[in-house]
Amino acid sequence: MRIEKDLVAAAATPLVLGILAEGDLYGYAILKRVGELSGGRMQWTDGMLYPLLHRLERLGYVSSSWGTSEAGRRRKHYSITPAGREALADRQEQWNVVAGALRQVWQAAQRPPAAAEGWA
Repeated sequence: MRIEKDLVAAAATPLVLGILAEGDLYGYAILKRVGELSGGRMQWTDGMLYPLLHRLERLGYVSSSWGTSEAGRRRKHYSITPAGREALADRQEQWNVVAGALRQVWQAAQRPPAAAEGWA
């Protein structure tokens, strides 16, 4: 299944903030976590993730620091800030409204259509 670009873009910020709310991570680990959470159906690339991380950092939702991995490689670690936690809570409320509306529409669409008055 292919997930459309617009849906991926809409979900990207709350998804990354939610992942970072679990704990600090470096870029590759965030990409891996997205894949895990989606059962492998969402495979983000560096070209999508890093511009998003830089934007979230400019907005003050994420901070970064350089560290060294166990193998001795330098890696940039990202963490959610208090402003990022507030933004995440706001996005969660928004998504709950949207998901609830979609759930209602899809449930209604599964029911047989009611006969229009005067047409039956």
